Amino acid sequence: MADDTEILREIWNGRIPVCFNLATSEVSTVEQPQPYFMLLPRNSYLPLVTDKLKRNFQRAVRSEAGDEMWFDYDDEPLKWHFPIGLLFDLYGNPDSLPWNLTVHFKRFPEEKLMHCPGEEAVESFFMASLKEADFIKHRGNVMNSMQGRDHRQLWNGFKNDRFDQFWEVNKRLMANTEPFRSIPYRIYQADQQTYIQEPIKPRSDDDQLVSLRDLMRQHLPEAFPSGLTQL
Repeated sequence: MADDTEILREIWNGRIPVCFNLATSEVSTVEQPQPYFMLLPRNSYLPLVTDKLKRNFQRAVRSEAGDEMWFDYDDEPLKWHFPIGLLFDLYGNPDSLPWNLTVHFKRFPEEKLMHCPGEEAVESFFMASLKEADFIKHRGNVMNSMQGRDHRQLWNGFKNDRFDQFWEVNKRLMANTEPFRSIPYRIYQADQQTYIQEPIKPRSDDDQLVSLRDLMRQHLPEAFPSGLTQL
């Protein structure tokens, strides 16, 4: 993994330019507030990077205690527990930047979104995802062997966008030690409500390493036919 450090850093540094606009129907001031522009990390979650945005727009909304900020793109509510980069890949367009999102404080779409009571909810979801991936790959042995300070370092490095702090611990989860049980992955599709996540071993029955092409052909054969030479 050491040879991949610069590639990992480039992926970590991926950013998406976003333009936030407050929903016109929720503006309580005479004038519509100005758009708010941010350059957001692909790896992060919307609740972790929008505190300033919330304070900026709340001044233009007749908000009440308990009002929760949420976002939509083209009338599609955005799930806060999906990474920002995943949301953009599902709904955005790389040829149309910045990505224009609408900010809401009213009419929370209960049937489509989970509530996010605060940063603690994001932390719980993030750490649960790591534990799930480690259970699939290592039967949970790596996460269980870590101390509390290691978990805190993982979370703080992720939350504060500090690559070195995060990867100092995360490299244990990514160590290429074989054999491991299964490959942790998820396949998301924009037109599907759920993701694909099924056990797949790192080696095939004839002891060949399983590639990303193999994985996609197994689950999405129509989109990735056997004659396709490039993924």
